[in-house]
Amino acid sequence: MDTLPTPVLAAAAAVAIAVPVLGWALLARPGAAAAQVRDNLLLGLDSAPAGAGVRSGRGSVTRLVRGLTPRGTVARVDRLLGTAGRPAGWPVERVLTAKLVLAAVAAAVGTLVASTRPTALLVLVMTAVTVTAYFLPELLLTSRGQERQQAIGLELADTLDQMTIAVEAGLGFESALARAGRTGTGPLAEELVRTLQDIAVGQPRREAYLALAERTGVADLRRFIRAVVQADVYGVSIADVLRTQAAEMRLKRRQRAEEKAMQIPVKVIFPLILCILPTLFIVLMGSAAMDIATSFGGG
Repeated sequence: MDTLPTPVLAAAAAVAIAVPVLGWALLARPGAAAAQVRDNLLLGLDSAPAGAGVRSGRGSVTRLVRGLTPRGTVARVDRLLGTAGRPAGWPVERVLTAKLVLAAVAAAVGTLVASTRPTALLVLVMTAVTVTAYFLPELLLTSRGQERQQAIGLELADTLDQMTIAVEAGLGFESALARAGRTGTGPLAEELVRTLQDIAVGQPRREAYLALAERTGVADLRRFIRAVVQADVYGVSIADVLRTQAAEMRLKRRQRAEEKAMQIPVKVIFPLILCILPTLFIVLMGSAAMDIATSFGGG
């Protein structure tokens, strides 16, 4: 009876180990530190869930994952998570673990496939698949972050209009900010609520505003935050700042809509040339070509 090659056995063993680790990375509970923080936040609340103090022995695995990942990658993943809104089910450790496990599974499968027919092209393709699998969680976070930034940019003008009305009605800037965050439903409202929470726990207002701009990465919001910080430093009326910024955001939103409308004819050219025009030529010239062929064939 023939025995399997050593690379095939190694790849099969790697897949058998990686699949349970991937399941742990996706479905495991938060670590001991996160559970402790959650228990401290829920301390004294009637809504604290039963069993909230259950601990999970993931500290050693978390340290192993962070040890296998470069510090630059950890910082990049943390920044992408901040831009994506920090989904509750995807802490930094889970994303790092998913990266390593996906890369291990892809490498194991690539080794298994390449061992059957080891060609240079196949090895190159399997290497590219492994690299793509390693960066796949970051690509997903980048996509989600870009969608979130676009949503914030679209909501910013209406939110500033609402805040302008509230300030002109007599509310303070933070009260108007709280009202906009409380009545809103999108990612911008979530970020405003988080900024107010940062201020409530003792963070200086300037740092909280700058953290909001840095966390979202939206250029228009960063410009608005800079204007608010300068108005606070130099004593400029916040109502005038809000009114000016709201008008500017509406103008920018209209300009972006016009720009996208002007791009439509250019985007339509390629489907028109590749799909519609050939079909139109076939319909219009097909009968004439058949008549010409019949005439020459009969002659």
